[in-house]
Order: sequence, then structure tokens, then C-alpha cells
Amino acid sequence: MLGALIFLIVVVQVATQLPDVDVLGTIVPNETTKIFAADGSVLAELHQEENRVVVPISQISDFVKAAVIATEDSNFYRHNGLDFGGLFRSVVVDVIRGEGMQGGSTITMQLARNIFLNKKKKVIRKIAEMILALQLERRFTKEEILEFYLNQVYWGHNAYGIESASNMYFGKTAAELNLPEAATLIGLLRGPELYSPFYRPQRARWRRDIVLRRLLILNMITEEEFYQAKETPMFLASRRTLRYKHPYFTSYVVKQLELMYGKDVVYNDGLKVYTTLDIDLQRKAEDAVEYYMMEASRPHWVRGREVSSLNATQAALFSVETKTGYIKAWVGGRDFLEREFDHIAQAKRQVGSSFKPYTYLTAISMGQSPGTIIDDSPVTYNTVQGPYSPQNFTKDFKGPVTLKRALELSLNVVAVKISDLINPSNIILTCRKLGIQSYLAPVLSLTLGASDISILEHASAFCTIANGGVRIDPVSILRIEDRNGNVLYKHQIAPRRVFEARHIYALVYMMRGVMQRGTGQGGSVPGYDLAGKTGTTNDFRDAWFMGFSPNLMTAVWMGNDDNSSMQEVTGGWLPAQMWRMYMAYALPKFPKEYFPYPRGMVKQRICVVGKGLATQMCPESDVAEELMWENGVYTNTCQSHSMFGGLVASGTTRSDWERTFFPDTGRIIFLVDTEEKKPTNNPQSAVIPAAGHKQTDSVKIDVNKGL
Repeated sequence: MLGALIFLIVVVQVATQLPDVDVLGTIVPNETTKIFAADGSVLAELHQEENRVVVPISQISDFVKAAVIATEDSNFYRHNGLDFGGLFRSVVVDVIRGEGMQGGSTITMQLARNIFLNKKKKVIRKIAEMILALQLERRFTKEEILEFYLNQVYWGHNAYGIESASNMYFGKTAAELNLPEAATLIGLLRGPELYSPFYRPQRARWRRDIVLRRLLILNMITEEEFYQAKETPMFLASRRTLRYKHPYFTSYVVKQLELMYGKDVVYNDGLKVYTTLDIDLQRKAEDAVEYYMMEASRPHWVRGREVSSLNATQAALFSVETKTGYIKAWVGGRDFLEREFDHIAQAKRQVGSSFKPYTYLTAISMGQSPGTIIDDSPVTYNTVQGPYSPQNFTKDFKGPVTLKRALELSLNVVAVKISDLINPSNIILTCRKLGIQSYLAPVLSLTLGASDISILEHASAFCTIANGGVRIDPVSILRIEDRNGNVLYKHQIAPRRVFEARHIYALVYMMRGVMQRGTGQGGSVPGYDLAGKTGTTNDFRDAWFMGFSPNLMTAVWMGNDDNSSMQEVTGGWLPAQMWRMYMAYALPKFPKEYFPYPRGMVKQRICVVGKGLATQMCPESDVAEELMWENGVYTNTCQSHSMFGGLVASGTTRSDWERTFFPDTGRIIFLVDTEEKKPTNNPQSAVIPAAGHKQTDSVKIDVNKGL
């Protein structure tokens, strides 16, 4: 009698100190954040200790429900939270023998312990479990209690909840689990690490068979189902060696999320993050990087000698849709497991001659034309660092050349002369407009890529050029939702015009020539209108290829993390080939488009030697048909060969119909001033090749003469 009274007093005292079970309906468990690619595939699941994805009971396999009830609480649907037979046996063991509790807890009691109590096995805690279980049964339905339980329990390897467990062990959702898989998972509950199928497959099968036997004894499965499930091989999902899929891109997204919401929210609140990554293009980009890294590792002949490798150990490829800024592919290095350092977002390298388009864009916006002639000849500047004499990559000089031809051949001396003419500070202003924020030194060598820039910045600036002077910064995250599907963030494209379209397309016209006749020919993809620029730094420490179509821009870099020299790898070699391999696959996925023709320009037949309008006496090797701004045309004729006039008379301008660009043919209408030869309905009538091409018939042209 005294013992019963003492027990009652203890029960009352414990009951007064217990939490309100109503809070269970409002408890928000830690849940895993998921990052998705553009096609909906999962790139990453972010969590701290608890990797959990909460699912409703309707999305859990019936085999799981049956197995957990048969194994953990066969009277679940018949009791009110307590199974007195099991409880009596466990209390006797604990009180009389002084041993830890061995079973006896119903599913409801286990839920109460997991949510409200610690896991130490003591009599007082068991009493608390009983009281809480009774309260839970009065407050919630059996289905709700079972749902809470299956989403709460631990399944090993940081997997909490049935959804995370089924995904980790079998690579499928909880709704897709079959009988042997469900039995395997329920068998883990008594000791998730002890019976882990990854580390102890024999023990896991033994526990699975115990669960199956229990289902058979309770007539919850047939004997045929029992033997069939028992003989079924255990096919496990492969263990992930990487935390994330496509880890360079995904790691960048994770860092963005942490800046936006903080680590606690990112790793605990079950966000759903939808990104721009195109899995198909990403895989092709990874293949291209790996292929040319292998190519660089094999023996090559370089300048008449065989080398064991090209000593190029790192590469990166970054691809962006120009009209939206959507990042389509991001390969930040050769192997994330070997080196997590991201060469796209984290590295800043000298960009070599791939910087020159910024110089030429500045010159064009200040009145220079593609047909402006500058002497590629020796020059020395007196600087604060001492005399500076720029040299071309080929160590020679081409003489008078047009700006367009100088860009095609990537002539350093001409670029430096232009820089001196327009002032490096103006080039820096151009870079800022295009999106480059890194420090740029206002020195003459700036035009040769002497300052360090990240691939992300460099590519962003080239995207603005490809997009006709409209800046749209690269974006990786499109939408973020909370665990309930409420939209927390939605990306809005915010275009900003930073350069006049006519100036940009004059530059693009010149950069098309780089791909067609210049240093970028190795990246050419037949049938597509492309523009680009190569870049190689001193001692071959960096090699770049930056190129774009009207709707896709891709940047490629090769080099070494220790900044050692490669074996004469230039931007027009392996990087151009890597770019071509990727773009040849990617371009057909986008509508075929052509760059607009630069407005406000006229075409003149120029003698580059005489620096004026060509005459009939000028040799073809010295003549270039080139574009000039209408207010900056050549009015003087060549004085080096003859005094006769050129194709276009001084002061003559052309009407728009005489400069119509036909994208489907890549040609420009350009007619003499006769009424009967005006354009007909046939776009092929009276055409000449697209700007920069010459009608020479069988005449062979010296490409070094500034065509």
C-alpha cells in the first residue's frame, strides 16, 4: 500500500514537470535544404548533423508502415499509448536486476522520448514516457503519430527520417521502397551503425530477415512474399565520394545562400533552391576539360623537340547564356577531390591579349573605326619604371595595319599605341561599365592583360559585349522556396545598357574576324556566327580563349596553380580546341542567330600603305575593304601609288539600303550609285562578301599585309 502511494506521488510529480504535448503539432524539425539543377535533378542536400526530409504519411510505402509496426509495436492500433505486458517485463529487468531497459516502449513512447526527453534509460524517464504517450494518444491520431515517428527517428550515417534514409541507402523515395528494402531499413532502428548495410551487409541481411519473419508470423505478408523477399539481393545506392554533384558550381551556390540567409537557415530550414545549371552542358564541359587535360599530359613536339607533357595541370570552363545571364556550365578545375580551389570565382590571373577588346571598344567609342590605320612598328615609351618597348608575340612588325587586322593578329604594339592614344584610364572606365571590379593599373601594359582578373568577371564583361552592350550579370539561383513551397526569392533579369549598340557591334564585327582569319581560328565552329579573342601571358603561364555566339558565351582558361610555365601552350591552341569541343555540342541547343551589322558605318576601299582611299594603281596586297564611321571616312586618296580616286568618292555617304545585312547569307548589299542596280527581292543580288572579306577572285592575299 505504501509502495503504491509512493509510486503515485512520483507519477504526479513527474507529470507536473512534463512539457505540453500540443507543441508537437507546431515543432518544426531540422530539415535538409535541397539544391536543384535546371532539369530538377538534385545537386546537393545541405544539413548539419540531421539530414532530414519530412514527408507526409501518404508518401511512405505501406511496406514501411507494416514493418515498423510488426517489429516495434505490434499492438500499435490496439493500445492507447501503453503496452502493459511489454512494460511489465522491462520494469522487472530494470528494477530487480538493475539492468538497462530492454524494449517495452511503444512507438508512441519512443516518439515521446525522441521529442521531449533524453535517451538515458532510467525508471523516472520511463514513467515520463508513459505519461507523455497517453497524452499524445489523446491529442493525435494513430496516423499522425506514425508520421511523426517515421520522420523523426535516426537511420544511421546522419540520415534522420525515412525519406533521407531511403534516398541514402537505396537512391529512391520512401514511397518507392519495396518489401525487402523496407524490412532492411526497419531492421536498422535497433542499431543503425551496428547493422549498417554499407559496412556490415551480413548483419544488415540478418536483421532484415528477422523483420520479414515477424511480418510473416503476424500474417502481414504471405509465405511466398517472405521467401521471395528473403532471396532478393540487396542493391544499395553508391556511396557519394563528393558532398555535391558538379561541386564547383554547387559550392558557389552554397556560399551565395549562406550570404543571403546565414548558415543556420541554410542547413536546418529545408529550403528548395532552383538553379540555372544545364546538366547536359555541364557534363559536356567536364568532358572537354578532362579530355584536354589528358591531351596536355601526353608527349608533344614543340619547336622541333619532344616534351613529355605540356605542363598544363589545371583548366576551367565557364558558360553563360548571354540574353539571360543564366550560368549553363561551370567547371572550376580539373578535379574537385584533388583541389577544391575554384579557378572561376576564386582565382585572379593575368588575362593576356584577351583583354584587348576592352581597349578597342574604348577606341571605337571615342571615334576610331575598324578601318583606322596604325603603324605596327617599333616604339619606346618613357615611363616611371623606365623605357618600355612593347613587342609582338611573333617578335616582328607588320607595318601599317587596320585596327581590325591588328585585333585579328593580336598585335601587341598596335594595342599599346592605341592605349597611349586614348589613355589607359578610359580603358578602365570601359571595364567598369562592362562589369570588371578588380583593381586595374592605369599603365600602358594594361591593354596586354597585365592586371589580374577572375574568370567570372572576365566572362561577365564578354557577355555584355555579346549582348550588344546590355549588361546582364551572370546568375546561378533562379528561385528559393521554404519547406512549405512559399517563394522566398525569385530572380528578375535586370538589363542595363552600358554601351551604344553601334559601338559594340563594330567591335563584334572585328572580333568575328579573329575567329575567321586571326588567332582564334582554332575555335571556329562551321555554320555559326562567332566572335572571340585569344590570350596568352608571359612565359606561357596562362592561356585563354574567350568567345561567344549571339546567345552563348564561353570562357576557357588553362595554366598551373604554382604559376609555372606551360610548354608554349597559347590561347589559340588547346584552349581554343576545348572551347570548340564544348561549343560544337552546345550551340545546336540554342536558336541560330547572327550578330547585327554595325549601323552608322560605310565601307571603303583603303590602301593601308598609303593610308587613304585605294586607287587603281594600289596593289591588292596593300588594299583592304573596311568599315569606317560615316563622320570619319577617308577623304584623301593614296599618295604612295597613284593620285586616282578610290571606290567611294570623298564625302560620299551611303543610304541604309546600300548597307543592308542579310543574316541568312552573311552578306552585305553594297551597290554603285545607279538606279537600275538597286536591290531586288532577291537578297543575293549584287552582293559582296561580308564586311572584311575582299572580292579577289583568284588573287592570293598576303595575310600579313593587313587585309
